Amino acid sequence: MIRLTRLADYAVVLMSHMAYHPDELYNATDTAEATGLPMPTVSKILGLMAKGGLLVSHRGLNGGFTLARTPSEISVADIVCLVDGPIALTECVDDAAGDCNFENACPARGPWHKINAAVKHALEGVTLADIVTPFGHSADEARGPQEAHREPAH
Repeated sequence: MIRLTRLADYAVVLMSHMAYHPDELYNATDTAEATGLPMPTVSKILGLMAKGGLLVSHRGLNGGFTLARTPSEISVADIVCLVDGPIALTECVDDAAGDCNFENACPARGPWHKINAAVKHALEGVTLADIVTPFGHSADEARGPQEAHREPAH
């Protein structure tokens, strides 16, 4: 089975949560409470996302984090790569020296590169905007009836 690490999964959850209201300022405490994720994990992920350029850190008493780009400009691949490193389904496709003794003679190496590229392309093709806006629904419908009908702030 191919799986992302738990930390990468949590990072996608946190970034998706922030994408619902991309202009808001998010702190670790409130974000942990809203997502149900452990506070230390949320702090770690927010720091990683800021260091990697997907979030902007705002210091000060009322500090927190905002998305560095619009939700449509941040892909799932961007998030996963910041947490887990390059997308590589097997050791032979990440261009690092692996522990495989058969790497040079492996008949599956070429196909693995093609499979890996397809998975990477698929993750690059899904953005935070796609996650928070289900197929066939507007962004307001994706937020739910209470938030969709709220009057805009002036």
